[in-house]
Amino acid sequence: MDYTIEKMISEEELQVRIREVAKEIEKDYQGKDLICVGLLKGSIMFMADLLKSVELDLAMDFMKVSSYHGGTDSTGVVKILKDVDADLTGKDVLIIEDIIDTGLTLESVKKFLMTKQPKSLKVCSLLDKPSRRKVEMVGEYIGFEIPDEFVIGYGLDYDELYRNLPYIGKVVKK
Repeated sequence: MDYTIEKMISEEELQVRIREVAKEIEKDYQGKDLICVGLLKGSIMFMADLLKSVELDLAMDFMKVSSYHGGTDSTGVVKILKDVDADLTGKDVLIIEDIIDTGLTLESVKKFLMTKQPKSLKVCSLLDKPSRRKVEMVGEYIGFEIPDEFVIGYGLDYDELYRNLPYIGKVVKK
């Protein structure tokens, strides 16, 4: 292994902030017809813990998209591998994402979901890396803003590994 993993955000810090974000979502979506759309695979850990803490009636669905096509940087060309199953017409839709990086993937996903005529469309992301933005993209609910580091754990992977780490770590080359 030519790298080490350095802990950036502990499991405890993650859980505290996730509960805070859940309360914000509860307040904003009280009495609304909410459907949360997780972007696979990275959002799965965050989405599960977040929605367990949201005390509202809500529906869940998933999309799987790809913009990497074998590399480590987004190509900006988004391919939809799995569409949502639910009818989003007239619903308040909250996209749940692991990280906002360049913004290119999320921009494409938002445009695609808007064709399904939701009442509203917002973004909740565990991590935000604004220094890497290539398009204007803002998440309405953000867990943590992080510097430009390659991060793994809690759903984020390095070649499909480390998603199961209970914390966020950064990959440090030796």
